[in-house]
Amino acid sequence: MLEMRILCQFLPKNFDQLQYFIAPFTYSPFNHNQKAIQVKNTHYKTIQEAKRLWLIISLNAYEIKLQDYEKQYQNKFLELESQLLFTIMSNGSSIFNQFKEYMICQTNTLKQDIVKKVSSYRSTLLRLRQRSSPSRKNIIGVSPETYLDLISNPFNTRQWNHLSLGPLCIRLNQSAIRPRPQQEIQIKNEHKTINDKVQHYLVSPPHNIPLKSLALKTFSNDLLNYFNRSYFSPLSYKDQVRTAEQAKTVASIRRKIEKSKLIIRMTDKGHNFYIGSAVEFEKKAQHFFQETNAFMELTANPFHEILNKVIELLNRLREKKFILQWQYKRMIPDVTKCELAHLYFNPKTHKDGIPVRPIENTILAPTTNISNFLDEIIRPIFDNKCSTTSIIDGVSLIKDLNRYTKRGLLKSTTLFCTFDIRNLYTMLPQEEALNILIEFLHVHGYNKVKCIPLEAIRKLASIVLKENVFVYDKKIYRQVLGGAMGSSFTLTLANIFMWKWQKEFVRRQDMTGEFYGRYIDDIFMTWNKSEKALQDILDEANTWHPNIKLEYKISQSLPFLDVLLTNNHGILSTSVYHKPSAEPSVVPFISDHPPHTFINIIKTGLTRAVRYSSTFEIFNNERLYVKLTLLYNRYPSSLIEKQFRRFFSEYISSSSFLPYMDDEKQFLILRNTLLKQPTNRQSQVSLSAAKADIDNDQADGVHNAPKKTADEKGKQKH
Repeated sequence: MLEMRILCQFLPKNFDQLQYFIAPFTYSPFNHNQKAIQVKNTHYKTIQEAKRLWLIISLNAYEIKLQDYEKQYQNKFLELESQLLFTIMSNGSSIFNQFKEYMICQTNTLKQDIVKKVSSYRSTLLRLRQRSSPSRKNIIGVSPETYLDLISNPFNTRQWNHLSLGPLCIRLNQSAIRPRPQQEIQIKNEHKTINDKVQHYLVSPPHNIPLKSLALKTFSNDLLNYFNRSYFSPLSYKDQVRTAEQAKTVASIRRKIEKSKLIIRMTDKGHNFYIGSAVEFEKKAQHFFQETNAFMELTANPFHEILNKVIELLNRLREKKFILQWQYKRMIPDVTKCELAHLYFNPKTHKDGIPVRPIENTILAPTTNISNFLDEIIRPIFDNKCSTTSIIDGVSLIKDLNRYTKRGLLKSTTLFCTFDIRNLYTMLPQEEALNILIEFLHVHGYNKVKCIPLEAIRKLASIVLKENVFVYDKKIYRQVLGGAMGSSFTLTLANIFMWKWQKEFVRRQDMTGEFYGRYIDDIFMTWNKSEKALQDILDEANTWHPNIKLEYKISQSLPFLDVLLTNNHGILSTSVYHKPSAEPSVVPFISDHPPHTFINIIKTGLTRAVRYSSTFEIFNNERLYVKLTLLYNRYPSSLIEKQFRRFFSEYISSSSFLPYMDDEKQFLILRNTLLKQPTNRQSQVSLSAAKADIDNDQADGVHNAPKKTADEKGKQKH
């Protein structure tokens, strides 16, 4: 019943009493709106998190009671089996099996009855919520919500609920309510995209199907008919009403935002919206411009000049045969679609003062094809050569630290340290970054990459960096420091720049056998000397380069990426880390996604919980968090139970009433099994690294060198 109350967003009254027990919001600083907003949001978040914590405790208590009943039932069952086998040796086993089947049937019937009662209870709850809505206007809920950077909420209940679904939610039947001409254009574009990909695959080796074959023509016609049926099939009356209501709500939100001079953005590293004053948000953007000093405003539009430079460079390289014809075609821009990049900012609501992160939309920029191509050919080299100091994801970090622990290096006094580089992408010195790129390729023995000489690689990389011009607020800027945040090659270049910067750190850590790993601009390391000595090294590192400034934390318990790592008296403890400011958001169940999306979300959450949890107790807490997150996002209890039971099917009895394991040994077996399996990200990086030397010209000494063993690779640091 509690789960249904969460689904219906109508918690028991004792949760509302908690809200008033904490303290009503009465303080508001005079003449300081931003401070007042901060106090209000802190108060709101404190109550919300307290309610969520109470829900975890309540569900945990409920599960403990059910586990006790389950154990009593299983004990009685074993006792009955023993008695039957002891007293009736001839056919006792047969009688017991029949009885067991009967009890399983009764259990399933009981579950179905519970589902029916809960469904009817839902209708009752919704009626009660409707009646009490005026009195519950100021009640703080537990479901994910939009971050409101304003003193008061200008949206009505319907608008606010829709906004709180977040940017992951797809509105129902959006295509179905568009005008017929727009639908036909969309059908034409989608048909062409899919048909071209299938044709390209089938006409290429090893299939070699003729382009004008009947099979391809039939497929194209069938695909077009499928799109026509999908788009033009009439909606049910219920779907028509819901679709129209959502469209009307979205239109009213847009009018409200425009009229009130607000701004809506997706939060940085979050899955919810941010809404604030457009004026105040612009102040944050201008502060970023002034702080980084990486952008120069232009008085004239240089678009055609940049486009001509790109085309001329590619033509020159092709004439000199520095690039191949297929490479030329990959990098040449489409002059009919090109435009300047666009800059926007996402708010970092998890940081004090809510600073902003710049993101460039460079999809149609003149240099985008070159950027994508350089990233495609150089990133595999980085993935291959720098694997020993790269952290791929949370699972790879846990594995690395488990190996560190097995070597006996994790002591009760071992410290963990994390630090990140401030504004790395926008603070890269361009010429120096280009020099380091060529140095990196030289050091690892490359004279050419995919038959392209390093001189040409540098020219291509240079035009991507130096011709980064974008539009922001109807003004045109050129980036004079760093690279575009949003350009694929910028990430690879930043990684290679850090390869050079971190060499001294890696050398010192190697000498003492300590761990050092980096995920782009975030670093994690272990330390077995004094904290003062580590602080001195970090302070010294802040002087190594004028543009690279790091902010560090030292402790025996620190988060890194999405994992919390703790040195518990010489024992490594790991768990999933949830940022305090982050909302428990996933794709809402009412989103217009295909059904398998919701199933994959449940499976992904449980898989991460198992891999990251170093103990059975930690896992059970995270499992409850996953379950509540799904309920907050309107996933039905029946679907959650079904998918939980499927996930743990090999480790629980079919007659068990509870859809999860209750044995620590079974959990450890499952965890070891999942940790041995590569994550999707690890598979991608491994595949990328495997392509590093395909069709690449290396120096003879490197190219002909014998392959190193796994142990030798483990000792080599880059």
